[in-house]
Amino acid sequence: MTQSRPSVVDIQNLGFAYGDAEVLHDLTMAIGLLRCVERLLTPRTGTILIDGRDLKTLSARDVSRRAASVPQSHAPAFPYTVQDIVLMGRNPHLGTASQPGPHDVAVARQAMDELGIRAIALRPYTQLSGGQLQLVLLARALAQEAHVLLLDEPTAHLDFRNRHVVLSTIRDLAVRLGLTVIMTVHDPNDAMQYADRVGLVSNGGLIALGTPDEVLTADNLGRLYGMPIEVLTDGSRHVIVAEIDR
Repeated sequence: MTQSRPSVVDIQNLGFAYGDAEVLHDLTMAIGLLRCVERLLTPRTGTILIDGRDLKTLSARDVSRRAASVPQSHAPAFPYTVQDIVLMGRNPHLGTASQPGPHDVAVARQAMDELGIRAIALRPYTQLSGGQLQLVLLARALAQEAHVLLLDEPTAHLDFRNRHVVLSTIRDLAVRLGLTVIMTVHDPNDAMQYADRVGLVSNGGLIALGTPDEVLTADNLGRLYGMPIEVLTDGSRHVIVAEIDR
């Protein structure tokens, strides 16, 4: 008999609000990861566990060694090289005022190799395309050597081709490196094509949680967006479209 693997991240009855505006209420899902995990936001109620440990009991360094985040965009004021940006992912493993050593450089170079960006290691970060920027941020997260990656709309500013490149790369890394990857997306087609499990959140609560086929149904999406939705399939691929009267 096989035992199910415990969840890396557990969110239990989480509640959060911006002032009086409630954003999340009684949200519980085993693989959910919100900005509260980064401790950028503090939940009003509930518990977040990482590897079975309450987030409140972990130091910022401990959290950073377990979970790495990739923002929508990042615009440094100084034109650091790509390698410098990726090396910043080693900060949780460095002592106070210490500099990256040979091992840290080797980890950063390995991360760049994983993302296929070693050739641009010495290029200024400010001179990259949108797709390259996202790959650099992913490499920085990999250099952090965390086993959970939190991605906040990783394709928000990318064109169609680069969206596919970035999402395909993320999925490949998750499989090959055994990472838990949790990302927020607004396009349900991205979730349908690249996710193993999907959670639909509306008005601060969870509408559905499960596999893409179970969750991204016409009925669920129609409730979420308040408009008629159709899910087209050719037997192996699904496309989600809105039914708009003309």
